[in-house]
Amino acid sequence: MTSGLTFLIAALRCEIDALDQLGRTSALVATIARLVHALQRERGISNVLLGSGGRRFAEERAAQVAACKALEQQVRDGFDRLEADPRRLHNGARLFSRIAAVLPGLDALPGLRQRIGGLQLPPEQATAAFVKLVAGLLGVVFEAADGATDPEISRLLAALFNFMQGKEFAGQERACGGAAFASGRNEGERQQRWLHLIDSQERCFQVFSSFAGPALEAQWLAGLPPAQTAELERLRRIACAAPAGAALDPELSAVWFDCCTRRIDAMQTVEERLTADLHQLCEAKTAHARAELQAHEALQAQLATQAPLPPTAFFDEAAAGAAEGTPPYGRQLERSILDMVQDQSQRLQAMRDELDTVRASLNERKVIERAKGLLMAHRRLSEEEAHKMLRQTAMNQNRRLIDVAESVLAMAEYLEG
Repeated sequence: MTSGLTFLIAALRCEIDALDQLGRTSALVATIARLVHALQRERGISNVLLGSGGRRFAEERAAQVAACKALEQQVRDGFDRLEADPRRLHNGARLFSRIAAVLPGLDALPGLRQRIGGLQLPPEQATAAFVKLVAGLLGVVFEAADGATDPEISRLLAALFNFMQGKEFAGQERACGGAAFASGRNEGERQQRWLHLIDSQERCFQVFSSFAGPALEAQWLAGLPPAQTAELERLRRIACAAPAGAALDPELSAVWFDCCTRRIDAMQTVEERLTADLHQLCEAKTAHARAELQAHEALQAQLATQAPLPPTAFFDEAAAGAAEGTPPYGRQLERSILDMVQDQSQRLQAMRDELDTVRASLNERKVIERAKGLLMAHRRLSEEEAHKMLRQTAMNQNRRLIDVAESVLAMAEYLEG
């Protein structure tokens, strides 16, 4: 007859399988993070090239494209390894769907680069293409965070996703400003988008701070020296405070690009720390679980060599007094196993409660994105306009953004009608 220890061992094996899955997806996330960083830089360089009519950053773009191609191959290899692994992920359907959606964007990169090199696209269209691709890659990271089953790992993944999202908005701002300065003008629509990107960054970094530990937050703040922040704000005011269509100094395009790049490179350092911490945490938790499994299996082997106790022994207090020289098995051991079962149950409940907290934040993003999509489809709004409408409604009604988004979704059938 199987004992409680048998099922504790089965539970540990399941936990180890889940941690192995998290380790594999976390390794893929780290590779994606490096590719996203490279694509963000390529996007910024491309916008300066297009905005200047091909006069600036041609050589820099060629070098960056080569770097992106190498990292892209690493990501593709990671996708292939994940698909070929016979150990299926518990959230594999959603994760693989995200990967399937991002591959056409990677396949389209050569054509996009050819058109950019031939100056056949306005900066806005080139930016939109890169934004869509990066959004797809971030979607894979989001799915990894949403599918995590360990709360500590889930918190790190949520911190990483929100930080990467904030960094993506910073990259979009670099591209937006690079095109504006290089072209010598900043049109009204571009100004509004620029302000939206600044606001979006701050929201993402706030969520990051709520999930990251003090050491990571301190590293992030240390990467923002006052002089660099002041220079960034000065350039923002030059472009965003000027009247729509006002002339800008094209020579500031390189200054702007370098200022933003220093800031984004500092973000990359934090990203690398996050992915390294994630890798170490996965390894440490897996090693601990394997050691615990080994101890439980050794105990099970010892139990197998002992004669079974009478059915009433566990409840019989007299059974606690074993004969002198007898190993400490019997009722004492059964009580110890019961304690282990209770400890495991309490630990899993605590993990479940913490995991619910992390997933609540990730679910908020899902709800807000769905509400934005509904407004975009039925009000014919851009993403920025839809988000601005949600945010403005929340401010006017003194409500949380998530509450307004849920109200919009509750009205979906009326909007569709």
